[in-house]
Amino acid sequence: MIKSLSVLLSLIFLAIGVQAQGNWGGGVDDEPLHFGFTFQYIGSEYKIQKGLNWRDDIIEIDAAAGRPPIREQVKSISSTLNPGFGIGLLANLYVTKHLDLRFTPTLIFADRVIDYEFESGNSYEQETVKSPEGFTRRAVSSTMIDFPLLLKLKSERKGNFRAYLIGGLKYGFDIGAKKNADDADNTYFNKLLKNQQGIFSYEAGLGFDLYFEFFKLSPEIKIANSVNSVLRRGEDPYSTPLDKLFLRNFIFSLYFE
Repeated sequence: MIKSLSVLLSLIFLAIGVQAQGNWGGGVDDEPLHFGFTFQYIGSEYKIQKGLNWRDDIIEIDAAAGRPPIREQVKSISSTLNPGFGIGLLANLYVTKHLDLRFTPTLIFADRVIDYEFESGNSYEQETVKSPEGFTRRAVSSTMIDFPLLLKLKSERKGNFRAYLIGGLKYGFDIGAKKNADDADNTYFNKLLKNQQGIFSYEAGLGFDLYFEFFKLSPEIKIANSVNSVLRRGEDPYSTPLDKLFLRNFIFSLYFE
């Protein structure tokens, strides 16, 4: 994926290079308020804070009559970067020559994964999710509507190019959280890991405005971190060893204005 993004950016800069200097860019910089749309590639992972007693035995609380409860001890907990994508709209308000205010509501489809390794080597599969060998993987499927409010600090325009820094806050709401967290009929070690439905985050990054004749294209890279823990506790073995879970997203965006 990184190689594909590098090739795409190279082609964009090549196209800019063969254009005549001083492209109009659709005149968006001359408007006090203009609109656009965005496509995003997203990599999601958790920043994990384990509880003080995270290696204590986890004991099955709904064991069937006539057999002893299952006991497990956690050996390791880790999270790997998982891909997703988003599509969204853009409203850009001109503030000063070097500052814009941007609102970019975005619909995001992304799964977050966390892997548990038990001392026993046992694995407890989640339906539709393949665990790595020797691990138990829990995936949190999310369909988020993000509402970022960002400040864009712009450099001087040089020909068909302008660099900028961007940062701000956003609120995300998972519209599928309740449906995806329904595990009432699951046995104890087949329960799901659950996240909060509403998430506040801060994000920061950089980008480039590239001017074509009738539009402006802006490749942008950001990092977003949740302000609050996204962990939702329940009677399950997967939230028990955790103190807090923070969500971290790496976002590559293409804005068309």
